[in-house]
Amino acid sequence: MAERMVLMNKSVNLLRLGFFQYQLKPKEKFLDANQSFVRISGCTSLQLLKRKTLSQIITNAKDYSEFIKVLNKKKQVKDFKTTILGKTKKPIWVLISARLVQEKRNSRYLDGVVQDISLVKSESDRLLHEMDFLQSFLDHMPDAIYFKDVKSRATKVNKFYAQGFKMKPEEIVGKTDYDFFPKDQAQKMIEDDQRVIKTGIPIIGKIERTLLPNGTWNQVITTKVPIYDRKGKTIGTMGVTRDMTEHANLEKDRFAMLMNALTVLNKAFEMRDPYTFSHARNVGRIASVIGEKLGFSENRLMGLRLAADLHDLGKLSVPLDILTKPGKLSGLEYGLIQEHVEKCHDLIKEMKFPFALSEIVYQHHERLDGSGYPKGLKGSKILFEARILAVSDVLESMTSHRPYRAALGIKKAMQELKSGAGKKYDSKIVNTVEEIIKKNKGQAFWSDEK
Repeated sequence: MAERMVLMNKSVNLLRLGFFQYQLKPKEKFLDANQSFVRISGCTSLQLLKRKTLSQIITNAKDYSEFIKVLNKKKQVKDFKTTILGKTKKPIWVLISARLVQEKRNSRYLDGVVQDISLVKSESDRLLHEMDFLQSFLDHMPDAIYFKDVKSRATKVNKFYAQGFKMKPEEIVGKTDYDFFPKDQAQKMIEDDQRVIKTGIPIIGKIERTLLPNGTWNQVITTKVPIYDRKGKTIGTMGVTRDMTEHANLEKDRFAMLMNALTVLNKAFEMRDPYTFSHARNVGRIASVIGEKLGFSENRLMGLRLAADLHDLGKLSVPLDILTKPGKLSGLEYGLIQEHVEKCHDLIKEMKFPFALSEIVYQHHERLDGSGYPKGLKGSKILFEARILAVSDVLESMTSHRPYRAALGIKKAMQELKSGAGKKYDSKIVNTVEEIIKKNKGQAFWSDEK
């Protein structure tokens, strides 16, 4: 046995493998060990090691108990992972393998092998940390991220991708696009994968439409790149798909910026003349309710509401003392106020909107019989939205307090509108307003203050 230990000591000393013999009965003690095990155990010599027991060297008492339990039951232990106190008194990760040998009735010992895996464990922990970091990164990305093999089968996906199909990431592994998308759509996706694999050329920023499980279509932008092994061989692809449905229309983004700019302008208007701003806001509410009643689409309602909010913006150019004058206006003063229509038109006419915003604003004082301003337009030449603004403007103005008079009330306002229906005001719009007011029991439906 001594010769065997010497041989082992010479041949595997450099491999960080420790060999030992340990007596369990009648008294626990180390019988022999190679220098590698002596160093791993933190001792400076075999003599010092023989003064210790295995339970003293193994850091965790529960681990030692489990080790002995398995040894007694199976007569051997293979690759038992635990820690022992090293030279620095810091735990060292090791694997212990041992075989129980019974020489005599009351004498038992074991042959054991200890492998220092501290460096491997450290590297493994580092890799696990990096994998956890990568997984966390992938799972917190608001984009669908997926990896595929050379046959376009999913090998890994992030949570965002899986949630789109109401599945767990592991349930998607092994599946292809045919399992989730219509055949013709899946075919195009797989063709893209194979082109990237064969050419090594990434597909960057491809815009495409995809059918979701709920039956709706969305618009996405997809990037696919090849994945290589250490030898430079293509082994699959990685894809990133971002849902850009809300941002697909660049005009919408530009429109949003214009809206923000106009909102700031409207706020400045409110600071200068709170009454006129409040009037415009209420006209917008009235016009919106009328549009909804008439079945306007969402986009058309948005244009109508915006035109109402901005229809008096040109009054920024009118002196404030004229706007708030309590008495009757002179002809010159009234002419200045009438100019607000053209001023507003000039202010927004260069801005591109998906509806005729500037023209709606420009025509809101026109009348069907040609008695309005600034162009004296008649009948069908006046945009329908402008006719709604005309009615909404009259209704709000007559039911609000003015610097030169008290509010006239809804009844008088409706008398004005009904008497002018078909002449100055669109009959369909007037009738719609009357229906809304009746449903609201004769009360204003656009402001909590009335």
